[in-house]
Amino acid sequence: MKSNIKKSLHSDRTFDIIVNLLGALVILIVLVPLIFVLAASFSDPDLVIKGKVLFLPKGFTTKAYTMVFENQDIWRGFRNSCFYTIAGTAISVVLTILAAYPLSRKELAGRNIIMMLILFTMYFSGGMIPTYLLVKDLGMYNTIWALLIPAALSTYNLIVAKTFFENSIPGELYESARLDGCGNFPMLTKIVLPLSKAILAVLVLYYAVGIWNAYFDALIYLRDTQLHPLQIVLRNILLLGQTEQMGTNDVGMAEKIKMAEAIKYSAIIVSSLPMLIIYPFVQKYFVKGVMIGAVKG
Repeated sequence: MKSNIKKSLHSDRTFDIIVNLLGALVILIVLVPLIFVLAASFSDPDLVIKGKVLFLPKGFTTKAYTMVFENQDIWRGFRNSCFYTIAGTAISVVLTILAAYPLSRKELAGRNIIMMLILFTMYFSGGMIPTYLLVKDLGMYNTIWALLIPAALSTYNLIVAKTFFENSIPGELYESARLDGCGNFPMLTKIVLPLSKAILAVLVLYYAVGIWNAYFDALIYLRDTQLHPLQIVLRNILLLGQTEQMGTNDVGMAEKIKMAEAIKYSAIIVSSLPMLIIYPFVQKYFVKGVMIGAVKG
């Protein structure tokens, strides 16, 4: 008996060590590039190009950040991205809740068929060209709605929210509310949503990060540069080398290459910072919401 207990404890300890090592490895894989980008953004571009910067800034300078913050295109893109993220997240969360709640109720007739049709869209779609033509025919091309409406509802997030409502809200609560004369919509707004802070935090974070980082839809649907989000502006800087707008048009080619390198890293930090600031405020709800919404039973 004692030997079995010792073997069990030993196996548990071994498992914990392996899990901790794997966790540490994943953290390093994620953290090392972030630390390098942060260090490179404050370093002398010459030293970055020569590969002398790793985890700590060398030749400390904030010139790249000064050039980034003085650029009007970046500020306009930042404002546009904030608007798209706030408006798009609000629309997406509302639609997801309004779809997930009725689908979580067993008394909804045909809910299994509806879920099968929704799941079908998760694996099959009309394709990029038909979607483009649809957006154009609906009059959303080159408008803000092209970024807010077509991708407003995520099937994955809908399933997570539906599972949360099924597993986390007691059926007795629904029955008690119904006996008191509570209808479906008041039940959702006054009972279900106040108990669903965890899944709301998950949905807000998932949608906000996805919309903030998205650039492909804007690349396809927006021709007006005044509507471009921050990611398109940064793409032009990083991939197309458009640094002339940032005060580098009066310097030589070698200097342009160096400044483009510095601007590249500082622009990455600027675009990532808002999501890194938001996450700690929703983190305590995030883990709970994901676990409850993803595991049945």
